[in-house]
Amino acid sequence: MCRISINAPKSATTSFEKKKPFHKWLIGLAVASIFSIAYLLIPLYLLSAILSLALRYPSTHKSLLYCLPLFLSALIPPKYSRGALRMLRPMLDYFDFEAIHVDEQNIREQIAQGKSFLFAAQPHGVLSYTGMCSAVYDPNDCLAVPTAAASVVLRTPLLKNLMGIFNLVDASAHSITRIFKNGGSVLIYIGGIAELFKSCREEERLYLANRKGFIKLALREGVDVVPVYLFGNTSVLSVLKHGPLAALSRRLQASLTLFWGKCFLPIPRDEKLLYVVGKPIGLPHIKDPTQKDIDKWHAVYCDEVRKMFETYKERVPMYKTKKLFID
Repeated sequence: MCRISINAPKSATTSFEKKKPFHKWLIGLAVASIFSIAYLLIPLYLLSAILSLALRYPSTHKSLLYCLPLFLSALIPPKYSRGALRMLRPMLDYFDFEAIHVDEQNIREQIAQGKSFLFAAQPHGVLSYTGMCSAVYDPNDCLAVPTAAASVVLRTPLLKNLMGIFNLVDASAHSITRIFKNGGSVLIYIGGIAELFKSCREEERLYLANRKGFIKLALREGVDVVPVYLFGNTSVLSVLKHGPLAALSRRLQASLTLFWGKCFLPIPRDEKLLYVVGKPIGLPHIKDPTQKDIDKWHAVYCDEVRKMFETYKERVPMYKTKKLFID
């Protein structure tokens, strides 16, 4: 998950060197692995808790105690927490993280003047470690731009509380429109879970060719679109693309499939992550856009994404030989 820095220092580039003391690297590994391991264990716990409660096994009292975390989580809403994000800072010592804001000053000035933006991010990956690192770098710079997430993430016990620290909002059109009406901005992962199953270390495939709803929404609401490319999201973790878990993930719009990283474990690989925020593409305000309008500006957006990929892929070792495909 990620937010856009709107009050960051004037420097357009932020970088973290990979060469860190071993103990810092190890702590960073442990912190980064919290999310990937939780994504595997939480569904298993929820299933076992429901079965334990239904069967009253090994006893009614013990099954209730076992389900206590589930009950508490169901009562506690997800909450954005800058304090929690600061505690995740060791993750930056694990990944070689770099952030580039191509038009930062202009975007910050426009947001300060009340302009709303739709930050369109891709690719999704199993978990958006590039986005998470961008939020962890300086939580104070991320307050104004929440991240849209699938409803199932915001409703699943434990998972909603874990990921909620990144200031998530519902990804429904109604929720996003309300944010724009209130003068806010939002970041959306355009490809969603469907794009997760295109993750590959050898090539970069975006689920974008038929994703045009965000362009229609932006045109209608009079907000500009800013492309955001998250290099590394598809390489730090590999995913099982077929089977019943993959089908269930697609249906529920949540990462419930098997995945692996370092040493075939649910631990992300310590590779370079590059977070690039491009320029606004200059969308006009069209209250009732035609399909021709939508197609035109969607093509402009796709061209900008291609340019960003080709411009910055040389900065990421895993991407130097990768080719981009827009499906």
